[in-house]
Amino acid sequence: MKRAAGFTLIELVITVAILGLLASVAMPLVELTVKRGKEQELRVALRELRIAIDAYKDAADKGRIEREADTSGYPPTLDALYTGVPDISTPELKPMYFLRRLPRDPFFPDPGVPASRTWGLRSFASPPESPEPGDDVYDVFSNSTGTALNGTAYRDW
Repeated sequence: MKRAAGFTLIELVITVAILGLLASVAMPLVELTVKRGKEQELRVALRELRIAIDAYKDAADKGRIEREADTSGYPPTLDALYTGVPDISTPELKPMYFLRRLPRDPFFPDPGVPASRTWGLRSFASPPESPEPGDDVYDVFSNSTGTALNGTAYRDW
């Protein structure tokens, strides 16, 4: 009697069970990798924005940006960092740009919201314990309520 070629039901069930076990082990690693990537994006975006804010303030302190006497010298909005401001130290008032594009908060859930509205803003006049927006942008932070892999809140970065 000749045996038919193919797999038995037991062999198929064991194979599917092994694949399911391997997938259940791999999923948390994939989620961890995605979260780590978003955290790296957040670090880079915060550093980029803070460097641009400081460059704007430095240009204002050096008299290259027109400002009122009673203002702090920090940008009035995040949009001013990439739309440009006139350089009053040049005769043709060439625009000064501090960013090529405004980065988004990678943890902001709605991709349809403009990048400037994904960040929490702190004005120069607000205390660090309770940051509030105001007449200028002194600092930015993530609006995410999540916790990082190291246990700190994204909002505190």
